[in-house]
Formats: sequence, structure tokens, C-alpha cells
Amino acid sequence: MTRLDAKDVRTAMEHACHWLVDIAQLQSDELPADTDNSHGFPYTRWRGAIRGEYSAAKQKWWFFCPVWHTGQAVKALVLASQTLEQPRWINGAKLGAEFIYNHQVYDEAGPDHGLILAYEDLPEKVNTSAIMECMDGLMRLADAENDQAAWDRIVAAGSFIVDKMFMPEEGLFRDLYDPKIHSVIPAPYRTKDNIGGRPLVEDAILVRLYERTKDRKYLDAHLRVSRQLVADQRPKGNWIDYGPCNAKEGTFHPRHTYWWGLPLLDSYHVTGEKCYLDTAIASGEFTARALRRDGGYIRGTDMDFNTDSFGHVTSGSGCAAILFLRLFQETKEDKWMELAQRAISYCMRVQLLDVQDKNLEGVILEKVLPPVDHTDASPYYIRDLGTIFFVIAAAEYLRTI
Repeated sequence: MTRLDAKDVRTAMEHACHWLVDIAQLQSDELPADTDNSHGFPYTRWRGAIRGEYSAAKQKWWFFCPVWHTGQAVKALVLASQTLEQPRWINGAKLGAEFIYNHQVYDEAGPDHGLILAYEDLPEKVNTSAIMECMDGLMRLADAENDQAAWDRIVAAGSFIVDKMFMPEEGLFRDLYDPKIHSVIPAPYRTKDNIGGRPLVEDAILVRLYERTKDRKYLDAHLRVSRQLVADQRPKGNWIDYGPCNAKEGTFHPRHTYWWGLPLLDSYHVTGEKCYLDTAIASGEFTARALRRDGGYIRGTDMDFNTDSFGHVTSGSGCAAILFLRLFQETKEDKWMELAQRAISYCMRVQLLDVQDKNLEGVILEKVLPPVDHTDASPYYIRDLGTIFFVIAAAEYLRTI
């Protein structure tokens, strides 16, 4: 087995972190002229947010879900700082965390104490998965800085989602909360049998909260959802009945096995129950079949592992690599390392370095579009997630070899 050259991986990480901090991250509370708030998110202090979407054809930036994207960037930058031994990336992580904490309700006397205002599809409705997906980065930064005040905020956020959003009998989380009326509201997301909730275990943040606080409510919620995930697999190792997968179209989201399959390894570690390990391995097997021969990933993958011609999603490759690396650490089977190297190699091949558009310097290209409006405009579409998940995967790789 030929391993990736560690020096090349480190260099690619450095270029990617440069793009995240020096190009994509906002340095002031006001939006620059080339950046739109097209979703109408009601944020007032933008400093530290990662600009998530960029059209090379239009040279225009905008956002999809700045809180969870920025939270994942915080994680990537903490890992890069530790792995590359470059303290400067921690400064970008701190700035990202500042953006998130500036938009957390932190008032013990109020009804929404702890709520992180993670808006996504609906501009003034908070998304539970978006809260969870920003928290692992905050935890890693709090640990790196030995910051108890940050941990107090993180625990408050975790307590809010378990106390207000968890459905213990169903083993699911409700998806949407309206802070204006202080209430859960119906969500438009696809759920199995229209039950109105999804089995969210993103980044196993509830296990981390249990380890920090010793409060069983976090572990109990994580394990209840884990049992539901094992029961609701369709097909084995994936969950087509829940959005963002689409049972009607028969298509799978490229990061679904990362968000819901990978955390089952944590469920296995805390219980020793093999069903969780088996399901995580099944998620790895599903992802291995979906991965293209060159390590790429296509968003419109269906039940037969056929794909669209366009719809490339490099963040899917990055997430696949992280899943494969964790499975390699767990099983010591070389096939997982080989798959991880394939996925990471693809990410490195689509990194842009020698550029005319300086907004692209160091970025990992997320997507290639079909001809834009039937013109010869650049088909390159940037999402911060391609770069973020590459950095996380590369750090995990360097720590594993």
C-alpha cells in the first residue's frame, strides 16, 4: 500500500487554511460589497463567519448556513493548528467561535437560554442539526484553550436541544424552533412516515457532553437515537427515509453516512454493543460503493450507485475519508486506509493554487456545474465545506499514519 506523501498533505492543508482564514473568513461585522445575505439571515455581527458559497462565474459570495459551516471551520482550524504546529490558525478558530457565541441566547432567566441561533433553510427559524454541527468545533477550541466559560456556553446549548427538541419515545429530534414565539414548529424536512423528527447524532456531541458533565441525559439521548438509527437503516448503512436523502427520487445525500453512521462508533465504544459497530461498518461499505474510482463523489447517487454527470461534491469525499480513517483505526483493515487515501488524493487534485481570481487561492473545489446559462462562464462553484472537510480529513490522516 503506497501512502500519500505526508509533506504534500501538510502543504495542501496550509494552502487550504490560508483560503479559510485569509479569504473566506469575514474580518468585520459589515458585509463587504461582493457578499450577499441572499437568505436574509438576521445576523448583526458578521465578524468571524466563513463565507460559504462563491460563484467563480459571477465573482460573488453568499451564505447557506453560516453557523454550522463556521463551527466546522473552527474544528478544521483547531486540528490544523495542532497537527501542523502553526498557532496562527487558532486565531481564525477563535474568530469563528466569536461569531457563533455572538448569536447565542445566553440568559439564564430567559426561556431560550443556551439557544444558538443557527438559521439555515428558513431565515429566522433555528435548525437543530445546524446547532449540533457547530458544537464539536467549539468543544475542541474550548479544550485547546482550557476555556471553562466557553464550556459553560456549550453545555447550555446542549441542554437546550435535549430539553426542548428531543423526542425520547421516538428516538428523534424535532428540527425547527422559532425563537420569536419560543416554540418548536413543524419542519418541511422529509421524515420516515412523516413522524416529524430525525435521528440526529451529529459529531457525537451528546457523548462529548456526557463525558464533560457526567449528566446521563446526554448519553441516554445519544443512545436512544443510535438505537433508532440501527432500526431505521434503508438500505443497510444509510437512511433514505430521512432528509436530506430523498426516498421519492431514490437518491442519497453525500454526507449522510458521515453525520449518522460515523457517530455510531462512539455508541459502540460506550456500550460495547456490536450492532453499532456493524452499522458504522455498513455505512463505510455504502460510502465505498458510492465513491468514484478517482476518489470523487457525486451528489445525485441513487440506489444502484448510478450518478448524475455533474453535481460533484468534494465535501463528500472529505467526509468519506474521515469515516474510512475512523474505520481503519477501529478495525485495522487496510482497505479503509486505501479508500481514505483515494478520497484525500481527489481533494488535493482539485485544489486551486495558480489562480487569476484571488478568491480561489488555496480552495478545494467543491462542484463543477454544467455550462452556466449555456455560456462559457466558469463552471466552478465553491462551497467552504469542500475545504473544511479536506482539512479535517488531512489532519486525521496525518495523525493516523
